[in-house]
Amino acid sequence: MFGDAIQKMKTMGVRQVMLQVLNFATVIATGLMIWKGLGLALNNESPIVVVLSGSMEPAFYRGDLLFLHNPRNTPFEVGDITVYKLNGVEVPIVHRVLETHTLRSNPLKQKILTKGDNNYDDDLGLYNGREWLDREHLVGKVKGFIPYVGYVTIAMNDFPWLKHVLIGVLGLLALFQRE
Repeated sequence: MFGDAIQKMKTMGVRQVMLQVLNFATVIATGLMIWKGLGLALNNESPIVVVLSGSMEPAFYRGDLLFLHNPRNTPFEVGDITVYKLNGVEVPIVHRVLETHTLRSNPLKQKILTKGDNNYDDDLGLYNGREWLDREHLVGKVKGFIPYVGYVTIAMNDFPWLKHVLIGVLGLLALFQRE
């Protein structure tokens, strides 16, 4: 299998190999541009997240891909589904706003309490000793989703070797595809 691929690569010539490498780089750059474009359109550094647990069922299931918008000029309201990230916690959390406290003088200065739809208790125990989330902890508000597409990401995190195999296969396909 690899012997045939090496023979094929030898017959391609330097120009053809360089063209294939550039095609692969174009695919990678396109993905990054889509990510950055989504970030600009949704006003968010992290415009897409994957649901990793069942805490938001039945609204969202494990593996759903969520699109986030960061409404910088509007306050979060009770019922909004948000994603928040705390210092020292590696994974962002997707939960619904349960309660808010807003300063009358500055409606964007908020204290927020969240809870997963499928959880019995609020998230106070997840806040690392805090009583409320501050606005700075919120990554964004969920604006849309695609069901189950995120299982690819979950599989690559659960099985790191799968990520390497997938990148290797895509690299080989890009290198040996003559289009």
